[in-house]
Amino acid sequence: MDPDFGLFAAVADETPDSLAALGELVGEHGPSGLVELASPPAVPGTAVMSSALCWQMVAEAVAPLKPIAFEIVPLGDAEAAEMLALATLTKPGPFFSRTHQLGDFVGVKVGGELAAMAGERMRPDGFTEVSGVCTHPGFRGQGYAAGLMAHVAGAILARGETPFLHSYADNAGANALYQALGFRRRADVWFTVLAPE
Repeated sequence: MDPDFGLFAAVADETPDSLAALGELVGEHGPSGLVELASPPAVPGTAVMSSALCWQMVAEAVAPLKPIAFEIVPLGDAEAAEMLALATLTKPGPFFSRTHQLGDFVGVKVGGELAAMAGERMRPDGFTEVSGVCTHPGFRGQGYAAGLMAHVAGAILARGETPFLHSYADNAGANALYQALGFRRRADVWFTVLAPE
């Protein structure tokens, strides 16, 4: 993946040739993230920067919410710097200068400042990932994340696709919110970031 969009990489299998090719990719492009059912084997020429257990969650429907008392606005290139700053502050997961171009993103602005956002990232056939869900610490507790999540997941469902997401297994607050919105835990996966040695 182009580093301006994200750091995800994958291999078809774990043969020595595939792992060597992945090592070359990491050496050429820098840190790369793998989402796998198990931690990857040693990859030549790389070191593990981080590894975290995540939940992969899916939703067949979105639970109804109380009416929201805020406006949800579309986000795009004009807000790219604000989106990157918010993601850098809150660390919802990998987010880079052009991640917002992978799908539709929406947000909530308060006094002209981006207070919260959510959007779309990976799109395997029939599915779209809800991603970049975050709220500025100064604006938490207003229901922004729930409203944005419901909006994004609802739009995905309306297209006839299934929304899914990845969440750190130890992020109890976010996981409880996702479950309350109708997401269910599908699988445990490992998110491992490799860097050149």
